[in-house]
Amino acid sequence: MEISDVEALRSAAGVAALSGAATQGDPLASATRLRAAGHDPHLVSLALTQQRLRRSAAVKLGSDAAVMLFTDDAVEQATRSSVAGRRASRLARSGARRVVDLGCGAGSDLIALARAGLDVTGVERDPVTAAVAAANVAALGFADRARVICADATSVELDGYDAAFLDPARRAGGRRVFDPDAYSPPWSFLLSVAARIPRTVVKVAPGLDHDRIPPGAEAEWVSERGDVLEAALWFGPLAESPRRATLLSGASSPAASGAGGAPAAGEITGSGEREASVGEIGDYVYDPDGAVIRAHLVAELADRIEGRLLDPAIAYLTTDSPHTTPFARGYRVEDVLPFGVKRLRAELARRGVGRLEIKKRGTAVTPEQLRPQLKLNGPNAATLVLTRVSGAPIALICSQLTVSTNSFA
Repeated sequence: MEISDVEALRSAAGVAALSGAATQGDPLASATRLRAAGHDPHLVSLALTQQRLRRSAAVKLGSDAAVMLFTDDAVEQATRSSVAGRRASRLARSGARRVVDLGCGAGSDLIALARAGLDVTGVERDPVTAAVAAANVAALGFADRARVICADATSVELDGYDAAFLDPARRAGGRRVFDPDAYSPPWSFLLSVAARIPRTVVKVAPGLDHDRIPPGAEAEWVSERGDVLEAALWFGPLAESPRRATLLSGASSPAASGAGGAPAAGEITGSGEREASVGEIGDYVYDPDGAVIRAHLVAELADRIEGRLLDPAIAYLTTDSPHTTPFARGYRVEDVLPFGVKRLRAELARRGVGRLEIKKRGTAVTPEQLRPQLKLNGPNAATLVLTRVSGAPIALICSQLTVSTNSFA
């Protein structure tokens, strides 16, 4: 897409073409229908592409996506509205007023910041993406307090801003970049911004090595309905705890997210350095949420549910009584077996198990390889947890708890 294409889509003819392309159907038939209605063929192609991208973006951005413009990369890289809204709300509560969004992309975070009442400047070095972001700000009615400039983030004057948000590019040549020094802008620049603007937030890859977390910064991992969406570093007065795991319920509109933050199922904070105790297998086993594991807060979760680890190197917790928590999925342990395909197959057959959820941690066995070997057949359901205890592989045959332990209500 070119800048001229963005301008064409924003014109009266472009708006009409977008409206005509909104109905889902066979793309070829839709293109024929729109051209027959008098729309320019190139504009028809642009409009159909945008409606496809809008449908994809709606998963992350909800109703906002219906009036926004996108590139393929922008859809993939856009921050989910629940996450962006909660971050914007936290910045607003901190007393920030003027924010610079360095690397704003198509504007999902930029719009969330403006929706939270902040005066925000988005910086995007790609001219087409910058034009898309400006169009999205205008389409959603935030042009009075959000603007976009096309520039390299490292060249922007930062005086006058009391907060900064940075979302560095973490892809190169179509592949994910795991080394923070290879981010764009690089790690050194991100830290220099945090040194100049105390209220700084940096979005990072969820797999960030804890050794790279700067002293005094808060590292937060955010999960929504079991999926770890992102991690972020909070600097200066924004750093409230060394580590935080935040679980979002996912039940939030973009407007609600921006105004008050997306609903959270809960948060766990801690040092990220504690280790949980290890003990015997109890009557229940818990699989912690990925955000808890990545934040190194399994010990803090164990305190909440009176749990202990099955093995010091594996993040499965066990308890003697059931506990309600949004931070882990819980199961009742029905049987504990040394791992062996033949014995497992026989036991599952005896139980009439035909539907089996297979969970694993600390073992090389893959569910895809194991499932056909078990020859499942029967009316009952079960969960199989494959792990190890003191180096020995074991299998836990479990049932779901009747009271949901990971409720987001």
